[in-house]
Amino acid sequence: MTRYKLTIEYDGRPFVGWQRQANGLSVQQAVEEAVTAFCGEETRVACAGRTDSGVHALGQVAHVDIARPTTPREVQGALNAHLRPHPVSILSVNEASDDFDARLSAIRRAYRYRIVNRRAPLTFEAGLAWRVPGRLDADAMHEAAQRLVGHHDFTSFRASECQAKSPVKTLERLDVRRLGAEIEVAVEARSFLHHMVRNIVGTLKLVGQGRWTGDDVAAALAARDRASAGPTAPPDGLYFVSVAYPPGTDGQAG
Repeated sequence: MTRYKLTIEYDGRPFVGWQRQANGLSVQQAVEEAVTAFCGEETRVACAGRTDSGVHALGQVAHVDIARPTTPREVQGALNAHLRPHPVSILSVNEASDDFDARLSAIRRAYRYRIVNRRAPLTFEAGLAWRVPGRLDADAMHEAAQRLVGHHDFTSFRASECQAKSPVKTLERLDVRRLGAEIEVAVEARSFLHHMVRNIVGTLKLVGQGRWTGDDVAAALAARDRASAGPTAPPDGLYFVSVAYPPGTDGQAG
């Protein structure tokens, strides 16, 4: 039995999310069915961070155990072949140690949220970004975002159905920058609460519109009450970017 680390890219629009569910096709189900089609084995593919319906991934990481003698190159080619026509791509496959766990071994996760700040509707980017028509002040959003960086109780930015044992998290990075008509929000932490990034983005949008200040964001954080923060941003603009692991734990450095 060999454990493989999979780095996966996917468009979240056709799926009910990463995790298997009874109400539709998930990314997990699509990958697991591809594994079965390749080697005839019923196995579980575990990921670094579950994504909701409509959320995308540029570098999701998962692990899977396969008994059949094979190679990382063969696994990658076979899974990609069997995943067609789903918008899922196995970017790389590496052998990993038996104790590597895509979720539990992770030391940092990175997300990106894309806002297209323009009046005209989206065409090619529809479903891949959040269109906000009114002008947003990205500098003000970035300044206010720094009030959330650090070790805090993020109850105000936590979904009511969140199953995390504690609302306390350490936000290592929260940067907002404008690139032409696009505003990018980059977020990094060891772990996140359910809807935490989307709730933060929805709150920062209020700052960009001039409706809130950095002090309002700080007050919302201190309130430890979901009703005190801004709305939940749609899933369209959220991307799971990457995962970091301690060197030597995942079959490759870093």
